Amino acid sequence: MLRILNDMSLSALVAGFVAVLIGFASSVAIVFQAAQAAGADSSTIISWIMALGFGMGATCFFLSLWYRSPVITAWSTPGAALLATSLGNITYAEAIGVFVFAGVLTLLTGVSGLFDKVMRLVPLPIACAMLAGVLFKFGLSIFDAMMSDVFLVGIMLLTYLLSKRLVPRYAVLFVLVAGVAFVLARSDGSLVSNIASEVGGLVWVWPEWNLGALLGIGIPLYIVTMTSQNIPGVAVMRSSGYQTPVSSLISWTGFTSIILAPLGGFAFNLAAITAAICSGEECHKDPKRRYIAGLSAGIFYGLAGLAGASVVTLFSIFPATMVAALAGIALLGTIGMNLKNAMADDANREAALVTFLVTVSGVSFGGIASAFWGILFGAICLVIGNVKVKAKG
Repeated sequence: MLRILNDMSLSALVAGFVAVLIGFASSVAIVFQAAQAAGADSSTIISWIMALGFGMGATCFFLSLWYRSPVITAWSTPGAALLATSLGNITYAEAIGVFVFAGVLTLLTGVSGLFDKVMRLVPLPIACAMLAGVLFKFGLSIFDAMMSDVFLVGIMLLTYLLSKRLVPRYAVLFVLVAGVAFVLARSDGSLVSNIASEVGGLVWVWPEWNLGALLGIGIPLYIVTMTSQNIPGVAVMRSSGYQTPVSSLISWTGFTSIILAPLGGFAFNLAAITAAICSGEECHKDPKRRYIAGLSAGIFYGLAGLAGASVVTLFSIFPATMVAALAGIALLGTIGMNLKNAMADDANREAALVTFLVTVSGVSFGGIASAFWGILFGAICLVIGNVKVKAKG
């Protein structure tokens, strides 16, 4: 406890809060769509939010504390999008069975050590290029948002540039404060009065098994979570210098999915976007003290889960333009550092560039996300580039 107090910093606490804010506000609507597609009523949707908040809170807090690293978990956003378009023809109990099945596959992947072994084969420049490709669209979102709300985003960007020069450790905090202050001032305080004060409750539903749903939805849910969430999540940790055992982390996310699936916790995984916010220099100069951001995120996720229904309106009061700009600004340093690491070595530069471009393109074959294909194409370039050709004669 004393060490935690000594390692505490405002910048790390803010990084954890910003991670939760962005994690919820940017994709909670997709979770609602997935729950509705599964046939959930209003009380069951609240149970989903509570289960997801508690699951992410517990895994963030205890894994960060145990490994002294900023371990940030999240729900599977692409998994939620998949469920929103795939669950219409099965019962809610069968949907729960799908969630449990995908969690079992994740747990087995972690326990077997297969995922960790595969990720160790990926060279750091390729991993950094893939991560830069995943985060790149968030950098672009700053200026997409500026086209819609030039004054709000302009103030946030100007605040970042000034505070980055004067108080770099607290740049993101000042950006957040500036954005919230501008939004509240523009609304004349009416946004705050719209926040509900409900807590809600958990709804347990026993899983039922539908073989077609398990194969047709469960396996794709497992694949998209692995390729689009866990692979970039591991890349974040590796690019930031953390050698946290991946197999153990994957196992815990799978176990959490199994336990909380009957309550609506459809899929937990390692985070990429929010993890990048908590593991960069903006969080803290000392990498050994950034785990505080993981503890902070865990507490805020737990509070968000406890709030239940209130979290919906709490996170919806912030305009999409503010959330997009905040995410992009918070990730600028991480994007730049990963691009630098990816392109620094002449021998790997072309392979890293291919990885970056494939990932940015969003190409998807067989339902597998572009992050996977970026690594695969980059690895192929490395292999071909390292083949020695003997000159004839």
